[in-house]
Amino acid sequence: MEKGARQRNNTEKNHPGGSESETGSGEGGVALKKEIGLVSACGIIVGNIIGSGIFVSPKGVLENAGSVGLALIIWMVTGLITAVGALCYAELGVTIPKSGGDYSYVKDIFGGLAGFLRLWIAVLVIYPTNQAVIALTFSNYVLQPLFPTCFPPESGLRLLAAICLLLLTWVNCSSVRWATRVQDIFTAGKLLALALIIIMGVVQICKGEYFWLEPKNAFENFQEPNIGLIALAFLQGSFAYGGWNFLNYVTEELVDPYKNLPRAIFISIPLVTFVYVFANVAYVTAMSPQELLASNAVAVTFGEKLLGVMAWIMPISVALSTFGGVNGSLFTSSRLFFAGAREGHLPSVLAMIHVKRCTPIPALLFTCISTLLMLVTSDIYTLINYVGFINYLFYGVTIAGQIVLRWKKPDIPRPIKISLLFPVIYLLFWAFLLIFSLWSEPVVCGIGLAIMLTGVPVYFLGVYWQHKPMCFNNFIKLLTLVSQKMCVVVYPNVGESSGTEMINEGTEE
Repeated sequence: MEKGARQRNNTEKNHPGGSESETGSGEGGVALKKEIGLVSACGIIVGNIIGSGIFVSPKGVLENAGSVGLALIIWMVTGLITAVGALCYAELGVTIPKSGGDYSYVKDIFGGLAGFLRLWIAVLVIYPTNQAVIALTFSNYVLQPLFPTCFPPESGLRLLAAICLLLLTWVNCSSVRWATRVQDIFTAGKLLALALIIIMGVVQICKGEYFWLEPKNAFENFQEPNIGLIALAFLQGSFAYGGWNFLNYVTEELVDPYKNLPRAIFISIPLVTFVYVFANVAYVTAMSPQELLASNAVAVTFGEKLLGVMAWIMPISVALSTFGGVNGSLFTSSRLFFAGAREGHLPSVLAMIHVKRCTPIPALLFTCISTLLMLVTSDIYTLINYVGFINYLFYGVTIAGQIVLRWKKPDIPRPIKISLLFPVIYLLFWAFLLIFSLWSEPVVCGIGLAIMLTGVPVYFLGVYWQHKPMCFNNFIKLLTLVSQKMCVVVYPNVGESSGTEMINEGTEE
């Protein structure tokens, strides 16, 4: 990896590219622009957490909780635990101020192999499959009105999903500002749709339609509760809040990250928790638990019951929400791949940015192509089940790293320093869910671990092994040069974003 760093520095000297006016760098090199303000930061968090789930299928928590009252409590507690995890990430984000999120933190704290495995599972499965599923949900809700009596054709769904991905990749390649504006607009749109649901719920309550909210009815069990099902309900709730850590992937592009990273978290997580809880309250004012569990698209059923001729608003809201979700996922995951390439864990061309637009075009194209490949496979949902456990595993590993970093490097600057009680609380909750996952689905978790461990030989062959054959190195150099010329990209100036040498010291393999 040291060799990779020397190669990057040499390339920067040979390809300075970009002017000070274009890049905002006083050293003459291109760099990622700090264009993400507080509003856009909130848009990234809220937009990535709130996807299609709260509109389409928020029933996983209710189904396993066994009663409306317990389900609402689980939504609130899960939101609180998510806020605790986000606070831990806020400290890590300003202590290790690099893009890449948990990958960068795990790598700097636990070493290259651990970081690579986090990156490997994200590159191989997590982000391509998630983006493909969100894009397919978008195309399904757009095409459904054209096929009122049957399902839309599979080829049409995949084609429209591909068009969605290509369009948003072009937007993200063109400008960071355009991408964040798209995110802001579509996040506002999904919040307005959810506000409409909540307002309709308030109207229902004012009309006296709150049977399932009365304590004696809310806690009436429609199935016998047990610790296993409650743990499953918490796990479903945790997945619904997934995306809370995505702002940490773009730390270097935040305006004043020391202030805006924690502020965005303090605003966004309570907002999402409020929306999730009260949207579910609204749903049960119009539907019984049995009706809610039987619906394949809860918001659409809700709209049909209460909105009359305006019921079309709900499917459009789902489509807009998923469109914004694809944009947010493309934006953040490309920065993860960019960060991985910059550390020498992915091909170096993915660490380059456009000389004028200052966008990581190769990383965005790589993200888009890997997602398009997932669209042509038939086992997307199976893969998500396998690696969902691994994704959750690394949340806990990252927050455990916060405690390790306090012990190993107690004196490094920490603009935000939270009580160690917070990571301990999160890790206790995390361990409870993780142990239950292993106990309830050992085969699925085992396959997920096996997929992750395929990255070990790749790490030692591709990263750790420095003295590769000259013909291989020459081929990679040629491929990098051709890609660089095609995309008009150069290595960014990393002077401002490498201020964590004290953390990295002694952690590289």
